[in-house]
Amino acid sequence: MTKTELIALCDAARASLPSLLSADSRDRILAALPAALIAAQDKILAANDIDLTRAREKGISAAMLDRLTLTQSRIADIAASIDEVRALPDPIRCEYEDTRPNGMHITRHRVPLGVIAMVYEARPNVTVDASVLCLKSGNAVILRGGSEAIETNRAIVAVLRDALSPFGARDAVSLIEDTDRESVNILLTLRGHVDLVIPRGGAGLIRNVVDNARVPVIETGAGNCHVYVHSSADISMAVNIIINAKTQRPSVCNAAETLLCDAAIAERFLPVAAAALREKNVELRADSAVMKYIPDATPATDDDFAREYNDYILAVGVVDNVEQAVRHINKYGTRHSEAIVAEDSAAAEYFLTHVDAAALYHNASTRFTDGGVFGMGAEIGISTQKLHVRGPFAMEALTTTQYRVYGNGQVR
Repeated sequence: MTKTELIALCDAARASLPSLLSADSRDRILAALPAALIAAQDKILAANDIDLTRAREKGISAAMLDRLTLTQSRIADIAASIDEVRALPDPIRCEYEDTRPNGMHITRHRVPLGVIAMVYEARPNVTVDASVLCLKSGNAVILRGGSEAIETNRAIVAVLRDALSPFGARDAVSLIEDTDRESVNILLTLRGHVDLVIPRGGAGLIRNVVDNARVPVIETGAGNCHVYVHSSADISMAVNIIINAKTQRPSVCNAAETLLCDAAIAERFLPVAAAALREKNVELRADSAVMKYIPDATPATDDDFAREYNDYILAVGVVDNVEQAVRHINKYGTRHSEAIVAEDSAAAEYFLTHVDAAALYHNASTRFTDGGVFGMGAEIGISTQKLHVRGPFAMEALTTTQYRVYGNGQVR
């Protein structure tokens, strides 16, 4: 798309914002969406089949195919998640008020950001999640998904826009159908037309957005997540946690990509963990210390410890102690989600205090980093930056503050 076409798309989105001003309007809009998606599921699944066929022809991994795949059950879950978001408290509200000594009454309100651009990859459920969270918070959204899911996204957005039309909000959800990267690069420069850009996907996509954006960005993170097994760990617990963190859904950003363990526990832990991981068809890439205990693993390079695989591949390393584990994680991690398995509370506290990440776990899987699990409802993403939001974020992060001051003639 040209710059002129993108500006027109953004300006149409902004013109739709008055239709989202009242809580009642937003509620009625969200109430209409689940049935619309269910009614159109055959068209959506047919479009998804086209995307899946193309993806298989390109040799996309099984884990990434899973991210792309929709089924009747998954569409039903997506529809149910809309009702869950609809039931959440309205984020547009007065959150503070005070009457000053001079009689002025000051209130602080949460208000929508405006037009939000969402740039993401092959997860069609994000198309609905982002749309619903933006609508609930009074924002319009410009969606730009990856080429792998273009047919599915077209079908979903067509359903959403048709459902929004009776409320005068059709343009509150729009899709950039041009999958050329240049359309994204132009979008990132449209300061004044776009109020916020949220990238969600792999490291390359996120870096391109962060490096080229002239509008504010919330950087959702690539996830090079670690599970560190301390010498005091319960071995059975540690094995269960790494199996879950790596294999429950390896294509998502909170899946573990690296396993570290203390040298003092390596002989007892690593062979057991390796056997369990191989039962799940996980390829192990091991440093020289690990190779002593898992001799048939693939030797790891330094780059292997810096990668987000999104696949059934795991880097494995041995460290001397919690201090070395922390240094390793802070060097190679992406500030997303990190876990320690330990019975030693002092070691756990050191880890939680010194690791720089959005979410830290003691004796639990990294897979729990999720807005729904954290009680936020559906999430828009997981931020790995420190301003203005960090970790899983949902509607609250899609609003800003506005002060309203009521006087009766006061001057200063």
